[in-house]
Amino acid sequence: MVTIINQVNQTINQYIDGLLTTQPQLAKLGDWPIIYNRHQSKNHVPILSGGGAGHEPAHAGFVGDGMLSAAVYGDLFIPPKEDAILEAIRFLDHGLGVFVIIKNFDADIARFHRAIHQARQEGHRVKYIISHDDISVEPKANFQMRHRGLAGTILLHKILGAAAKDGLTLDQLESLAFELATEIATIGFATKPSQLPGEQEPLFQLATNHISFGIGIHGEEGYRVVEFQSSEQLAIEIMNKLHIKFHWQEGEHFILLVNNLGTATDLEQGIFLNDIRQLLELEGLHLPFIKNGKFMTSLNMGGISVTLCRMKSKQWLRYLQEDTNAFAW
Repeated sequence: MVTIINQVNQTINQYIDGLLTTQPQLAKLGDWPIIYNRHQSKNHVPILSGGGAGHEPAHAGFVGDGMLSAAVYGDLFIPPKEDAILEAIRFLDHGLGVFVIIKNFDADIARFHRAIHQARQEGHRVKYIISHDDISVEPKANFQMRHRGLAGTILLHKILGAAAKDGLTLDQLESLAFELATEIATIGFATKPSQLPGEQEPLFQLATNHISFGIGIHGEEGYRVVEFQSSEQLAIEIMNKLHIKFHWQEGEHFILLVNNLGTATDLEQGIFLNDIRQLLELEGLHLPFIKNGKFMTSLNMGGISVTLCRMKSKQWLRYLQEDTNAFAW
């Protein structure tokens, strides 16, 4: 499999340079792998997130008014370095503090925590939320829920970003984040595994015409492999797992986000979206906000993930509907 790159160690810088040629609202912070909103207001609490490359359009695609103030990058599937995270916090803090969104992976948490600890020692007020929307299970650990940060993280970016623009304080953003994160759940499937540049083998093996349920955004294999039957059967499996998580009642309101994990075609995703929407509506659920597209990928993986968020507040819907110039939303 060919991956169109030059030197592997220049991938991030060259990607950022190319991106900035078409997104004049964004800028790079010196030589750091940090992209920020050049029009960010100093009157709002800034929101910072980030992670390894390979998840495009995350994270730069969600930097803009009413979403992230900045995104910090690491190498392919590797979290940002502590010094880059710390530099982003220093740059963003204009006296109101900084709110950080971290995906629930051990390496990400360790690096962000060290940077936040140092920032606090320097006098910066920093609060954070750990996104843990993955509801797939780990067969090698008694089928415990994995709780990784997946595409549901993007709903945190949008709702918290709009809330910050609306004037919420750092403490208020923290309270909202704690309430919101527990109501978001994501599960996905792969039709084709990821393959890293220069590697001869994919990150896991998947036979032709087979599906792996519960994959991760760093190319991790899922918890169960089945032979493909139809899009509708995929949607039934996904809906059943989400129902186990939420135990919903007829008449409840949910936000639905369907995410392309890399190389699924628009045709495939549109058919699957129609199937999952119909099944959820047959359950008696109301879906006042549906978002479909490519938000958080796993490089060149083929597949789709589904995120549901129980809408406990109408304000969440308003924040989702507010305008942003973040190009990937």
